[in-house]
Amino acid sequence: MLDEWAIAPSPLPYLSASCSHPTPLSRLIDLCAIWDAGVFLPAAVAAAWKGAPSGVPRRRLNEAETLSSVQKAQLQRLEAARPRGPGSGDRGPVPRMARQQPPPWVHAAILFSLLSLSTAIEIPMDLSQPPTITKQSVKDHIVDPRDNILIECEAKGNPAPSFHWTRNSRFFNIAKDPRVSMRRRSGTLVIDFRSGGRPEEYEGEYQCFARNKFGTALSNRIRLQVSKSPLWPKENLDPVVVQEGAPLTLQCNPPPGLPSPVIFWMSSSMEPITQDKRVSQGHNGDLYFSNVMLQDMQTDYSCNARFHFTHTIQQKNPFNLKVLTNHPYNDSSLRNHPDMYSARGVAERTPSFMYPQGTASSQMVLRGMDLLLECIASGVPTPDIAWYKKGGDLPSDKAKLENFNKALRITNVSEEDSGEYFCLASNKMGSIRHTISVRVKAAPYWLDEPKNLILAPGEDGRLVCRANGNPKPTVQWMVNGEPLQSAPPNPNREVAGDTIIFRDTQISSRAVYQCNTSNEHGYLLANAFVSVLDVPPRMLSPRNQLIRVILYNRTRLDCPFFGSPIPTLRWFKNGQGSNLDGGNYHVYENGSLEIKMIRKEDQGIYTCVATNILGKAENQVRLEVKDPTRIYRMPEDQVAQRGTTVQLECRVKHDPSLKLTVSWLKDDEPLYIGNRMKKEEDSLTIFGVAERDQGSYTCVASTELDQDLAKAYLTVLGRPDRPRDLELTDLAERSVRLTWIPGDDNNSPITDYVVQFEEDQFQPGVWHDHSKFPGSVNSAVLQLSPYVNYQFRVIAINEVGSSHPSLPSERYRTSGAPPESNPSDVKGEGTRKNNMEITWTPMNATSAFGPNLRYIVKWRRRETRETWNNVTVWGSRYVVGQTPVYVPYEIRVQAENDFGKGPEPDTVIGYSGEDYPRAAPTDVKIRVLNSTAISLQWNRVYSDTVQGQLREYRAYYWRESSLLKNLWVSQKRQQAGFPGDRLRGVVSRLFPYSNYKLEMVVVNGRGDGPRSETKEFTTPEGVPSAPRRFRVRQPNLETINLEWDHPEHPNGILIGYTLKYVAFNGTKVGKQIVENFSPNQTKFTVQRADPVSRYRFSLSARTQVGSGEAVTEESPAPPNEATPTAAYTNNQADIATQGWFIGLMCAIALLVLILLIVCFIKRSRGGKYPVREKKDVPLGPEDPKEEDGSFDYSDEDNKPLQGSQTSLDGTIKQQESDDSLVDYGEGGEGQFNEDGSFIGQYTVKKDKEETEGNESSEATSPVNAIYSLA
Repeated sequence: MLDEWAIAPSPLPYLSASCSHPTPLSRLIDLCAIWDAGVFLPAAVAAAWKGAPSGVPRRRLNEAETLSSVQKAQLQRLEAARPRGPGSGDRGPVPRMARQQPPPWVHAAILFSLLSLSTAIEIPMDLSQPPTITKQSVKDHIVDPRDNILIECEAKGNPAPSFHWTRNSRFFNIAKDPRVSMRRRSGTLVIDFRSGGRPEEYEGEYQCFARNKFGTALSNRIRLQVSKSPLWPKENLDPVVVQEGAPLTLQCNPPPGLPSPVIFWMSSSMEPITQDKRVSQGHNGDLYFSNVMLQDMQTDYSCNARFHFTHTIQQKNPFNLKVLTNHPYNDSSLRNHPDMYSARGVAERTPSFMYPQGTASSQMVLRGMDLLLECIASGVPTPDIAWYKKGGDLPSDKAKLENFNKALRITNVSEEDSGEYFCLASNKMGSIRHTISVRVKAAPYWLDEPKNLILAPGEDGRLVCRANGNPKPTVQWMVNGEPLQSAPPNPNREVAGDTIIFRDTQISSRAVYQCNTSNEHGYLLANAFVSVLDVPPRMLSPRNQLIRVILYNRTRLDCPFFGSPIPTLRWFKNGQGSNLDGGNYHVYENGSLEIKMIRKEDQGIYTCVATNILGKAENQVRLEVKDPTRIYRMPEDQVAQRGTTVQLECRVKHDPSLKLTVSWLKDDEPLYIGNRMKKEEDSLTIFGVAERDQGSYTCVASTELDQDLAKAYLTVLGRPDRPRDLELTDLAERSVRLTWIPGDDNNSPITDYVVQFEEDQFQPGVWHDHSKFPGSVNSAVLQLSPYVNYQFRVIAINEVGSSHPSLPSERYRTSGAPPESNPSDVKGEGTRKNNMEITWTPMNATSAFGPNLRYIVKWRRRETRETWNNVTVWGSRYVVGQTPVYVPYEIRVQAENDFGKGPEPDTVIGYSGEDYPRAAPTDVKIRVLNSTAISLQWNRVYSDTVQGQLREYRAYYWRESSLLKNLWVSQKRQQAGFPGDRLRGVVSRLFPYSNYKLEMVVVNGRGDGPRSETKEFTTPEGVPSAPRRFRVRQPNLETINLEWDHPEHPNGILIGYTLKYVAFNGTKVGKQIVENFSPNQTKFTVQRADPVSRYRFSLSARTQVGSGEAVTEESPAPPNEATPTAAYTNNQADIATQGWFIGLMCAIALLVLILLIVCFIKRSRGGKYPVREKKDVPLGPEDPKEEDGSFDYSDEDNKPLQGSQTSLDGTIKQQESDDSLVDYGEGGEGQFNEDGSFIGQYTVKKDKEETEGNESSEATSPVNAIYSLA
């Protein structure tokens, strides 16, 4: 019996138990946690709404405090929609329940189930029924002209409906237009423009008709429009001249688009225009300046239009502003001046409205749309805007202020939002107001939409179509798409305004009725069919569902059914005869059974029985009751320092038959478990706590049916908040007192305060450290420098780190004084042979001490005792001209301002400019060290010929030619430098076997001197470079082809190539084989011994000196074997356990066993098994083994295998070979596994004596290399 039960997935329309489904962790609302008058609410929320304490510990999640506005609105809608039948009242105290988090579809299902109590019954699709429109395009359908046009129309019915269309109220013949097609089994139109055509030709009003033999359903009238994004008209805009403080409007006037473009303002360099209450964009796209300031001239202004469908942005030619002002200097310090306008000489004036004009205007808005009211005012200072409604308050739940309070938006307007609104613009000079009269009209909206009518023969029914609007809409009835007046008369039908009454309906009354209600603002079209059926009851949900619920929860068992006449439904438990209704049970009109509070005794089998005059049907649901999930040890609030370890406990008790999952949230979002965190079954550990770890941590213990939550807060000792309210007092000539209010220390005491300053003359905007004070003080006396316009800020420091800087203080300028120091880093260097440039580091603002800081520069030749030359300089450099070549000078630089001179400066030694050296190194000697390096030796030049500071001796050398014939060489000059006064050096990285030339020069700061006599030398032969383009190709499984090119640099006469290669298979490596080739050979072929092993090749070229650099390549991997190593070694054990491998090995073992038996029989009959005495004689075809069946066993394995021969170039050529046991091997010694499977091959080890001294000939065989793998 139990095998017949299955856990049902419960699709949305037939939700069997709203509280029996797994829960995601993205939200924190549990609609099934407790029962509460027909609506599932969280325990804390229910208690808060009742005004009673919830009894939930403080550490546990307080849902009532964390509900978002969307979640609250959802709960309010659920409360409003809950059923109010018998048993729907409050039930007193709430038991402590598991706070389950249903998934989003459960929320939707609950809403659906509550609303479905009054919805029409759906006819199963296997029964005959008229068409029903299921999908259609929107009424105003705007399409992209670059895409094909798609007009949707889907419908259902039995039999399946056919479709046709009208365009502009006339039949649209799709077959006559090759661009238009209709999707199969659908009414959706597709208009294809891939072969040309203009989309604008298809604009118009379309309507879809879905028809079968029982009636015709209509879609809405779909107005098709093609999107338009016209270009901006070209225009030349003159500069806009405006007086500072005057209002200004920059008009956008975008080109009309469909839909309307999005407008925004930017500069021509695509920088966004900063907007505030003084400068902002209106709803019409214009840019409004309440008053123009001088800084508005720093950029231009361009209106941009972004079109939705084409995703293009069109930019209007920019406006340039020319601001006329009485204060031409754009002093940034005045921007934050408390009286900025008077400081700039701008006259103050009362507000006036820029938009809308005048004192009153009116506006009409449709019901359900957004109402946007806008007031933009000019004035000096910039006015503030406030909004009011005459005779009442603004609707707080729908009203929102935008655009710096210049716009009032009221969403989802209704009739009660009509009336008079006014905006008040005010500044200190006065105020002005504008009144806007708002009228609310309405397109038709449903009061009672007609719904499908399912009747049995002889029954009565009615279709009701009630709508409202402003003005009042008219109602028109149609049947099967035709006006009701022109339809054939039906004595069973009576039309009474917005109602059609059916009496004693018969099968012939089946049809689809349309109700069209319209006024000047729009229309509504609804289809409702009348279906007359004689159907016995049937169940629509899966049979024998298993529903699991949590103890004490409320649940509802649905039993969707259908029948005509509509059946009655009754519920029974465990086969008992009494109908379940009343007490803890409540049956809704749609047949759903609600159990208000689940108890253990409610577990059992529930049967629903649907009955009408034609018969009955029944279904059963098995209900299992599970214990709730509970967190019995919750995480505790903790305070931690940075870098420490924190552990949050979360121990859970749950129903053992359910799978438990414990997860964590941080600040109500899923927690990412990084490498600093460790999640265990009953705890969460955080290592090395950082500031970002601070926040709330929620433990979520969930099963597939419910969950429980517990929250704790982790406080991390953090950086202090910034100090505030800086104040300057005790203003003195060289000091000031700075006072501040400390910020929050964030649980870590403040240890220090750092005071910084900024000055606006030399480095505006750059902050410098001034002094440091203990964390216990909040006031300090600061020592100041003369003539500095100071501004201060304070930074607080604790053990965690530094705070953000405070807001700056007001400025304070000290009086001036003569400088007390001179510039630093004074230097004198020549930039030409007859000058000397004197430079220094200029003094900063705190050392200038006064205005007009300048420098007195003095110089004279050293040790001549001549008088000082001097000049006054305002910059940081001075050039002395007409100087001798490289002569020392004494230099002094003294600071001076308008208050006097600084102290006497120190004397610095500098030099005039250098000239090119006059002499070259002599007696240059060259000694060749090796094929790539030489040693040089020379005599030094006299110091007076250097004419500057000796930097280095430099050798210029170049490759004249190669000793190899017809080898082109580059003659590019190269150099090698030898710094300082040296007499020898080494030049390296030369090309071997080449002729070189060399010259030497003396180098100073100006450049090279004359060149020495040219010397010639020749480098000896060297080793060559690596062969070029070494290629390894494997055309088949038997051979490997090698090709290469000659070395790029032979570095001598090539005498040949050396090839070394070795076979390998996984971790096993064979014996290395060496091949030598002539210098002209560039190809070689290797015969593979088996298809499994690979080869590693190393190729180098040789000269008389030796072998050069080698190039290494490997043979390709065998086909379908990405990693041979793994195939041979790692997977060997796995293959041995495969069934096919075991079977293959057993077959081989059986074959060997049979072979041994045959041999034994032949031996017993006198068969002969001669053994070859001469080991070096191969088995030939003339041997008599085929005649007498004998075998020859060889005790050597260092020769090529039978069936192969060695070629002249050392490769192995495969021949047709006799079938032998060797062919079944994979390398290594022959052996059997413990299970008897054969895994090796028959080989005989070489004698030690045969191995020695025989490497040159036998090592060349790759077969031997493969066998050596064993």
